[in-house]
Amino acid sequence: MDTQSERLLAFMIHNARIAALGTIRDEAPRVSMVAFVPAADFSAFYVHVSRLAQHTVDMQKNRQVSLMISETDDGRDDPQTLARISIHASAVFMENGEPGYAPVKNQYIERFPHSAPLFKLADFGLWRIKPKGARYIAGFAKAYNLSPETLQKISKK
Repeated sequence: MDTQSERLLAFMIHNARIAALGTIRDEAPRVSMVAFVPAADFSAFYVHVSRLAQHTVDMQKNRQVSLMISETDDGRDDPQTLARISIHASAVFMENGEPGYAPVKNQYIERFPHSAPLFKLADFGLWRIKPKGARYIAGFAKAYNLSPETLQKISKK
């Protein structure tokens, strides 16, 4: 992968605030919009969601998920050339008080200040989305399969 594509991916992940979360319900795919925070090294992505939401119920039943992050639509003639990454991953619920929970919570609130009161509600919880691999489209004729280790390397760009 060329350096420009790596930098675009790092910029996109660091600056995007929403993603599409794919889950499985009744053996069929479902997609929801979620706010997310990436780990600094892209080894995980964190979502804070209600246990009452369908996507959360889905993650409790089937840990296999996808997360899609896309470059912001800039009105170009061909939106299919927008950069995007589709990450296949596993979802793990984070228990309040477990190692790493407090820093992620603080990072999430820093990025989304309005979410602070939601951390006091019993039905909301943090989930760690742990990448297993990804497909990155950096533009026309620029498609790459990425390992978790490659994502971590790109995080430093």
